Amino acid sequence: MSKIVIASLSSAALFLGVLLCLRIGWRIGRRRLAELGENSHAGLGSVEGMVFAMVGLLIAFTFTGAANRFDTRRDLISQQVNAIGTAWLRLDLLEPSTAGALRELFREYVDGILAVGNTVAVPEASARHLAAVADTEARIWKRCLDAVQSDPGRPLVQGLLPAINAMFDLTQIRVLSARNHPPLAIYLMLGFLILVSALLAGFAMARTPRQSPLHVIGFAAVMALSVYLILDLEYPRLGLIRIGKFDDALRELRVSMEAPAGSPGALRE
Repeated sequence: MSKIVIASLSSAALFLGVLLCLRIGWRIGRRRLAELGENSHAGLGSVEGMVFAMVGLLIAFTFTGAANRFDTRRDLISQQVNAIGTAWLRLDLLEPSTAGALRELFREYVDGILAVGNTVAVPEASARHLAAVADTEARIWKRCLDAVQSDPGRPLVQGLLPAINAMFDLTQIRVLSARNHPPLAIYLMLGFLILVSALLAGFAMARTPRQSPLHVIGFAAVMALSVYLILDLEYPRLGLIRIGKFDDALRELRVSMEAPAGSPGALRE
């Protein structure tokens, strides 16, 4: 089952759970009100306020973290495009025959990176493409080392090799960034606090003989949608919020790699 399906089911379950807790809390409050009268709610406001504050704090914490990680993943795409473009330009330091072979490997490398992003929803396919990218990296590095050893007089160490190393590093950073998520315990705690707050909110409604459907459904919907939005930001290639649009920079770079070396359109960063 994909992560976005799990996120959707979790949000739907939370919506129903909040509705249920609001109803249970209201019934408990009505029973307590009948037993103790108007004083049944005295002194409970501080407890309710503390729980609601904790819910707000945890939602803000998880949302801010998810938004920051989304921005980081987006920025890493730009950095990766720049790193690949720089390394591509520095292939001119090589002999034409060696540069031609490496340019073909670079095209294969960018194709593999794009394929990884396009198949995130299918983990097995994404893993295969990631392994292919790693294999292409090894072949690029071996070609560069062979060029250094065959012609040590060229300024490769100072020019090309650091650029290729930076290109590889950013690819690895992107892979690790995509796997960077908060511990499951944080989401479980968030869900638990939301349900507890719904129970207390229902209890606070006990002074009215009937619950307001607008407030009940509205509260449940806001909580469920907030959690869904957080999870959507955490997995920006699977849900409604997509980071794939930023891959257009990689696609444009890949198109520019088809232009003849040294032509004005050979690279567009």
